[in-house]
Amino acid sequence: MSLNPKLEQLLEKVYEPKQRYDKKYGTKDITYITNELGEPVTLFIGRRNEDGSIAGERFVRRIVRQPASEKILKSHWEKKGSVSRS
Repeated sequence: MSLNPKLEQLLEKVYEPKQRYDKKYGTKDITYITNELGEPVTLFIGRRNEDGSIAGERFVRRIVRQPASEKILKSHWEKKGSVSRS
């Protein structure tokens, strides 16, 4: 499963470094976590539980940078599996 292009556009933006963002995307709940540069690198998408966690799917962003630079040459989101209530 790949991500919706509109969702990918949302995740290409730069946010506050090392933060967690909880949002609604269409009918789904999403949570994404940013790295030290403010780039989203972990995504949870599904239904939010009462404790704030997400039951659904987990994705991780792979980023390839230009050597000796913070410039992104390419990146893609990999599905890492399902997450559910503990």
